[in-house]
Amino acid sequence: MLTREEAFTLIKKYLKDDENIKYALAVEAILREMARRLGKNEELWGLTGLLHNLDYEFTSGDPQNRGTLAAQILEGLLPEDSINAIKANNYLYSDYIPVTSLDKALIATVSLTGLIFATAKSIPSKKLSDVDINVLYAKFNDPGFAPNCNRSRIKLCVDTGIEVETFLALSLKTLQGIADEIGL
Repeated sequence: MLTREEAFTLIKKYLKDDENIKYALAVEAILREMARRLGKNEELWGLTGLLHNLDYEFTSGDPQNRGTLAAQILEGLLPEDSINAIKANNYLYSDYIPVTSLDKALIATVSLTGLIFATAKSIPSKKLSDVDINVLYAKFNDPGFAPNCNRSRIKLCVDTGIEVETFLALSLKTLQGIADEIGL
């Protein structure tokens, strides 16, 4: 399995847009926290989150191949569980249906990260530190806000054993802890 340092080197090689790198760091942080809470392999979950969008800049106009290209690049570098989760994140187009906790955690986290970023950017200060759980929960329940953030995908957190309200709070707190690193 790749080390965290090797994974970050891959990220810098394949992702040139700083916003995409910050997004990958955010997903990594939330998945690590979820793994800690659930007694799962924190390193595996974190690397899966960090590398899940490795192919994004190559496939942004070709959603059918998103995740598939990343899986090919990562073959032999990550365990099959991680590769499957990356493919499951794009289950509408990939050949892998989400079944494991890691699959569902990644899917939920990717969508929630987008919602948290959108929420922070919607307030006057643009700072995560000024987002509280009540604001995030209201944005989650407002289908008109950030409509591309799929709330059904976020609710997959329940399949991992974490309730939606807890997942929102855990994720917000985690990202507030790395706000400087992700520019929010």
